[in-house]
Amino acid sequence: MSYCVNPSCPEPVNDIQAQICKACGEKLLLCDRYQILRFIGKGGFGRTFLTADVSSLQPSLWVIKQLHSKRQNSSMGKKLFEREARILGEIGNHPQIPQLIDYFEYRQQFYLVQEYIYGQNLKQEVRGQGVLDESQTRQTLRELLLILQTVHSHNIIHRDIKPSNIIRRHKDGKLILIDFGLVEEQISNFTTDDIDQIILSEHSVGTRGFAPPEQLALRPVYASDIYSLGVTCIYLMTGKTPEEIGLNPMTGEIMWLKDLDISKSFGNILLTMLNVSVENRYQTAEEVLRALD
Repeated sequence: MSYCVNPSCPEPVNDIQAQICKACGEKLLLCDRYQILRFIGKGGFGRTFLTADVSSLQPSLWVIKQLHSKRQNSSMGKKLFEREARILGEIGNHPQIPQLIDYFEYRQQFYLVQEYIYGQNLKQEVRGQGVLDESQTRQTLRELLLILQTVHSHNIIHRDIKPSNIIRRHKDGKLILIDFGLVEEQISNFTTDDIDQIILSEHSVGTRGFAPPEQLALRPVYASDIYSLGVTCIYLMTGKTPEEIGLNPMTGEIMWLKDLDISKSFGNILLTMLNVSVENRYQTAEEVLRALD
């Protein structure tokens, strides 16, 4: 099938041979190059689609992201879009981060085209195959920390690390960190008005339960990603979100220890990663790697 990306289209699904959407009259081939095959999902960045690049003799499959409509209607929206494209271009050379293929504005809509990762995310994996043991979780944590080192080395905070944003690639079993729609970098180059617009975005915080207190207060730091990675480890070993496990009403800490039988050393590492006080948490991925060693 062919899918119409007009946000207001009442019936976006079309026949694969169609060139014009039957419901809204929108042209289906973006930039005379990208044929949208199906809708994948939506998140903080916007909507995501599977697309085929038909401009070559052997069409390639990519993921195309359409910027959230609320970000389209201001100069700040365009600034954020261009910043995100630049960031993805910088870090997309890492073999475990999707490569940025293209970005463009088309009919007053902003689009990013990225490498399509064929595989299952860790949330799907846990639901289908069951939880991980301590050894498997340690190995997963180590691999993700090495990716996070690269992300942070570019002065970038991911801000949305969670099991559904980590895909195990089928062809080699490698973990791929995806969805950089909430990335944060130093905002000293923005004006006060710009920062206010960022703060007012309803999608600027992250995912409830996986985001630490300072991020919910709109003050994320590198250690915020460490916290989210710690919560991800708890999910991998329990199959439960923080809301399902429960929080200490006095401290706000996740009450996960009662659900797990793990070594004292690994337990202490997770406790430090999950400390609600950012000052008492690991500050860098390197610190966690040293603790694991």
